[in-house]
Amino acid sequence: MEEIQNRIFERGQKLYTINANPGETVYGENLRTDDNTEYRNWHPSRSKAGAAIMNQVELGLNPDDEVLYLGAASGTTVSHFSDIVKGGFIYGVEYSDTVVRDLVNLAEERKNIAPILGDARKPEDYSDLVLGQVDVVFQDISQSDQPEIFLKNAEKYLKEDGLGLLAVKAHSISTSRDEDEVFDEVKEKLKDKFKILDQTKLEPYEKSHLFLKMRFKGEKQ
Repeated sequence: MEEIQNRIFERGQKLYTINANPGETVYGENLRTDDNTEYRNWHPSRSKAGAAIMNQVELGLNPDDEVLYLGAASGTTVSHFSDIVKGGFIYGVEYSDTVVRDLVNLAEERKNIAPILGDARKPEDYSDLVLGQVDVVFQDISQSDQPEIFLKNAEKYLKEDGLGLLAVKAHSISTSRDEDEVFDEVKEKLKDKFKILDQTKLEPYEKSHLFLKMRFKGEKQ
């Protein structure tokens, strides 16, 4: 195994993280043991963050980071973040009460995850659950107001100079406009609060997606 980023590994053009819950899978991924360490295969076709890594974006996650994850769904990518931020913590916000059940089950097995049933459009609603400021805000939400949701949460919860990771789905914002026009508009909305550090489209793993890695420069609320 070759470590290509903090606690993220590659072998044979496949991504892996060290399994924080040895012997257990989360979404049917393959397990592999190397030098007495168990690794989980990270499928980029099922994870925007995994796809970004395959397209040469360094996520910038550190082992002790606290992460606010918006659009946690059933926890596929959250589980790999849990492996990476082994000494940190993840607040996983998910709107669907049906999907969040899987996230709750995951959190029972992994103690560095807190599932939050909530609407990311209303970050004030979970202020009693997110303890203090976080190092990273990650968002994967397919809504027309994706950048506005991201900004609201960053302004409330992200540390000064914190890291923003955003997966933008163009067709959720507009199905009639050119995707590059949509992406440019999103970046324009974010530019006052964030400095873009890296960006990539997510083909061939995801269509019509842009992944942004950004540094927060906005004033706190």
